[in-house]
Amino acid sequence: MIIITGAAGFIGSNLVKKLNSIGQKDLLLIDDINSTIKKTNVENLIYNEIIGINIFWDWIEKNKNKVKDISTIFHLGACSDTLETDLNYLHQNNVVYSQKLWAFAIKAKCKFIYASSAATYGDGSLGFSDDINLLNKLQPLNPYGISKNNFDLWAVSQDQCPKSWYGLKYFNVFGPGESHKGRMSSVIWHFINKIKKGENLKLFESSHGYDSGNQMRDFIYIKDAIMMTLHFFTNSVKSGIYNIGTGQAEPFNKLGSILIEKFPDCEVEYIKFPAELKKTYQAYTCADIGKLRSSGYNESVLSLKDAINDYLENEKVK
Repeated sequence: MIIITGAAGFIGSNLVKKLNSIGQKDLLLIDDINSTIKKTNVENLIYNEIIGINIFWDWIEKNKNKVKDISTIFHLGACSDTLETDLNYLHQNNVVYSQKLWAFAIKAKCKFIYASSAATYGDGSLGFSDDINLLNKLQPLNPYGISKNNFDLWAVSQDQCPKSWYGLKYFNVFGPGESHKGRMSSVIWHFINKIKKGENLKLFESSHGYDSGNQMRDFIYIKDAIMMTLHFFTNSVKSGIYNIGTGQAEPFNKLGSILIEKFPDCEVEYIKFPAELKKTYQAYTCADIGKLRSSGYNESVLSLKDAINDYLENEKVK
């Protein structure tokens, strides 16, 4: 049996879909289905049952005989709102709950794969290396990033660990299945939807030492992110923290040119950088994926243009 928290979410639902495609159907999904869009995410997926996050521990108590059958826990459910300011809420959801699952994974003697975040790298001044010896030097720019880094730090300090565990630092993931995230959906999702409404493509003017529209991100398509995630499920890899990104930073101007090619009636419009975001904005992200590659992952990644084309085709079919 495989357990997936956040299973109706963006990465979670895409992971379940891929697991189904490789014959994995003995799945317990954990998520609170609180919107029609999230329900749609799991509509055609195959699984045993889906339960709310708050009743998972009761489920364990009632199904103790099934614990021995659990092979892997994918912990993808957490507060992913980078603008959340309630420190206690973030701590309970992103640290304490993860610690409880970690302890359960030890008891179940199963793999534990959890979602960390590129938000832990802050402004990138210390680079984007997933070397665990650098974790205590990182300075995330917001409470969300701090909570994610706090759990990473806790994980690497433990003497008792699951039989194998992996903290995956997802960079700027985009693709089908993210609509329910609202303001936390990828910037690419927001751009596409605004263009479809007849709006111009709005990019930031110069900021953080970058010319207008030249702020850069490591945009990784959901299909590549899922393939990388499954690498840790299907292979024997050394436990630790790993970046999930393309290893290529792309300027927003390039993203804009790709979208305008698809929507020629749209124009780029540069807008003033919001003062309230200046201290918390990541103007540059670029995953160092050397450790991922050295662990045996040798798949190529889609170019930004090909990924966007696939995204648009998927939305068209839907």
